[in-house]
Amino acid sequence: MSNDRPQKVRPRRGVMFVISSPSGAGKTTLCRRLISEVPGVQLSISATTRPARPGEADGSDYHFVSQDRFQEMIDRDEFLEWAQVFKNYYGTPRSEVEARLVAGTDVVFDVDWQGARALKTIRPGDVVSVFILPPSLAQLKQRLEGRPGASEKSVQSRLDGAGQDILRWGEYDYAIVNDNLDTAFTELRAILMTERNRRVRAS
Repeated sequence: MSNDRPQKVRPRRGVMFVISSPSGAGKTTLCRRLISEVPGVQLSISATTRPARPGEADGSDYHFVSQDRFQEMIDRDEFLEWAQVFKNYYGTPRSEVEARLVAGTDVVFDVDWQGARALKTIRPGDVVSVFILPPSLAQLKQRLEGRPGASEKSVQSRLDGAGQDILRWGEYDYAIVNDNLDTAFTELRAILMTERNRRVRAS
């Protein structure tokens, strides 16, 4: 009679799926679709000092905090990473992310290149990074102009920043040109599925 007992399968460690793009290139839409259509994926909810936009909810889209509260969180080392973008501050709460990874949940990060670089430096074994490129700057301008409340000044400011953002795409593991949303989503989902199967992530 064998004394061997079935080995308990430990849950795999989740993937930190980091997605960046210039403002208006479609990363937020793609992130939300990934979360809604792929089981076992959740969005990392960032803390920010910027005001909520119409339709955004605290704790669902972002943790909206004051600058004083954000500084307290920095002082207490509560962020995996944080950065200043367009006069506002954004940060990734450490405890929420770690709990999800240990549970085997893949966590999607909708962050800029500074956040992506910081996360990859801090957790190189956990991070898979994807950069979403617009088909052209002309099309990016059209998308930005079509946003509710867009002004000529705000559009130009984001276009100026987009050029610098695009220069960073080579730092990422993958790049996707978002010429067609369905095609870009299919590519993004395929990357996540590949990384789930390819990487051994023990908790």
